[in-house]
Amino acid sequence: MEFFLYLGIILITYVIMEFVAWFTHKYVMHGILWSWHADHHLPHYEKEGFFEKNDLFFIVFAVPSAASYMIGSFVPGMIWLLFVGIGISLYGLTYFLIHDVYIHKRFKWFKHLDNRYSRAILRAHGAHHAKTTKEDCESFGLLVVEKKYYPNKKNVA
Repeated sequence: MEFFLYLGIILITYVIMEFVAWFTHKYVMHGILWSWHADHHLPHYEKEGFFEKNDLFFIVFAVPSAASYMIGSFVPGMIWLLFVGIGISLYGLTYFLIHDVYIHKRFKWFKHLDNRYSRAILRAHGAHHAKTTKEDCESFGLLVVEKKYYPNKKNVA
């Protein structure tokens, strides 16, 4: 029974993280910490080196995950927090693989995916990056994609 409770905590945390990422992207990255995120909106040829200031957000998101691991592992009665940390980590891994590997191709680990959902993710992210300023951007999430970004079913083989 505990297994299902902890699995549920992981899954709920994972789902919540999509909305945390959306909120953080819209109101923090495109708000008070735009100075960290701005270089991510530059064309690749304008960037210096492999790393971006935007990569600092990986650390920002890793802190609550690491804290959850530590508190959940060492504080009596807080074991559930360990599974919150696992959920955050799994979302972070997903974000890294989809955003940095698949969308931005910072690592050449896998080829182009070709299905309606993967194309919708690319279109939504492309719409987000159509602006190089912090204002007037759209599509701040990663996994939840608005219907308007999905390819027309008539044009899909």
